[in-house]
Amino acid sequence: MVFPEQPRPPPETLASGRLTIDLEALVANWRRMAAFAPRSACAAVVKADAYGIGIESAVRALAAAGCETFFVAALSEGLRVRAVAPEAAVYVLDGLIRGSEEFYLAADLRPVLNTMAEAETWAALRPVGPKPPVAIQVDTGMNRLGLSLPEAIALAARADLVTALAPALLMSHLACADDPNNRKNREQLAVFETVTDFFPSLPTSLANSGGVLLGPEFHFSLVRPGIALYGGRASVSHPPLAPVVTMEARILQIHEVDAGQSVGYGAVEKLAQRTRIATLGVGYADGYHRLAGSSDQRPGGFGHIGETYLPIVGRVSMDLITIDVSEAPQAAVGDWVELIGHHIPLDDVAAHATTIGYEILTSLGARLARRYIGSP
Repeated sequence: MVFPEQPRPPPETLASGRLTIDLEALVANWRRMAAFAPRSACAAVVKADAYGIGIESAVRALAAAGCETFFVAALSEGLRVRAVAPEAAVYVLDGLIRGSEEFYLAADLRPVLNTMAEAETWAALRPVGPKPPVAIQVDTGMNRLGLSLPEAIALAARADLVTALAPALLMSHLACADDPNNRKNREQLAVFETVTDFFPSLPTSLANSGGVLLGPEFHFSLVRPGIALYGGRASVSHPPLAPVVTMEARILQIHEVDAGQSVGYGAVEKLAQRTRIATLGVGYADGYHRLAGSSDQRPGGFGHIGETYLPIVGRVSMDLITIDVSEAPQAAVGDWVELIGHHIPLDDVAAHATTIGYEILTSLGARLARRYIGSP
């Protein structure tokens, strides 16, 4: 089985933007989430290239810290996890795609079965060697993937089918866990508790990052934090954990622009006074969203250098961002400007772009140089 290599980011000397990824912060966040659920095992969700930071590096760090279970969305992601964590339990949320069975068997990956047809297909397999266990997913109200409640009950009644599946986990997914006051959380919990009665000996899992923060009733046997591990906000009632990603852009040019002039595409923002404008070498092609730009009608996001916050001026374009560095006389061509990080939280950037931290993280582009700090 040969899969194409992932695009390699450029070296920092050739890049106009860079990411610094703090693996110690990632591990600290995983340990913090585990501490919120001390009676449960704590997995790690590493789908979408570990939320943009790189599956291989993230999994190595988390496995070295003691994480034994990982969740991915796609089978190709599962193969990448297996390559660096040969002993881990790896669940693939997308389930069985026709013709994928041999890859699950060869790499000892665990499909998350979402339909009765998938369950029957897996049960019918008669491999030469051992068959990996599976997870059974039940839809408790998300209405995306998973068996309905009647289907789950019907499956539980087929003892021969359950025996052939040898499931290792019964799971579901919360739709509104980021809002602890949303009644949907309790509704889904009640449905899931009903399902667990039909699979009394099976380990269970319901809580994503927000679900972990809802409290012990939601923890069950295994919790599955995702966004919280990467420094994103998991709940409106809890501050985010330690930032993991710092995004910086190099200053390409600095020039003075007279009052009354506009900056960038569409001439959407005119300057009230003579302004020192720095042009940065990243844009929406690198994952910094266009809607985080500024106009005469609404402010945009910020950059940060030294001790100074620097407002974006005009639209974010494909490859460039312009910021006002009038209050940062030390700023010079070649300097790095923080766009996401300790001074500018991920979720603040997302708010300026009218989106969520998940989308920002998973959009960060391949042409950004990457450097990893911390262990391993």
